[in-house]
Amino acid sequence: MGTPQAAAIERHPHLAHPTAPGHVRVDMHSHTMFSGDSTTTLDEIVEAVTESGIDVLCVTDHNALEGALRLRTLLEDAGICRVVVGEEVKTHTGEVIGLFLTERIPFGETAVRTCEMIRAQGGLVYVPHPFDPMRRNITEESLVDIASRGLVDAVEVHNSKTSLQSLNAKAEQFAAHRDLAMGSGSDAHVPHALGSAYVEMPDFDGPQDFLAKLREGRVVGHHWDKARPWTPRIVPSVSNDSISPS
Repeated sequence: MGTPQAAAIERHPHLAHPTAPGHVRVDMHSHTMFSGDSTTTLDEIVEAVTESGIDVLCVTDHNALEGALRLRTLLEDAGICRVVVGEEVKTHTGEVIGLFLTERIPFGETAVRTCEMIRAQGGLVYVPHPFDPMRRNITEESLVDIASRGLVDAVEVHNSKTSLQSLNAKAEQFAAHRDLAMGSGSDAHVPHALGSAYVEMPDFDGPQDFLAKLREGRVVGHHWDKARPWTPRIVPSVSNDSISPS
């Protein structure tokens, strides 16, 4: 049986429509230069978020928190956008995102253990691009396992880098069948991709309220996977193990 949210999904090519009163636009999946596979500087993200009109940005770098923590200060101090600190974690069987984190989750654990560590610090478990083999997806067997254990809070049903809409549709069907909340994210590795997918949802206060309001949200997005024009780039060398969220 589908969830009410499933009926609200909109594949909309234009993202500039007015936000409903009391609602916010949340891009649930994005990357900075601290991911290692992205060269997007923090200043570029500040500019891109300002242009896109995103209200809340979930910064989910690969196995790192520093970009999210720095952006939270930059964006929130400037009154531009709120930041949810997240991390896209590599497990034995593919990637899982933790949202509302306070400490970095170590990579290389099982998916079950990774989800348990996310939950232990009050975070939400969000499964990105679950059926897209080009996006380091979690295996279907592992996804079924963690969902059956009640360790999944939300599933990404629109990822802007997923070129085959049938894969996004499969994720939507999986979430609806298991009555899981549905999310959407740009998976932006370049600044202009930010806001190419988001959830428009009632404003929220904290992780559990976010999850409840996400179920009332409307998924909006289109495909965006253009290559970034080459420019010289200096990417800082960072030891993730030394990152402190305080």
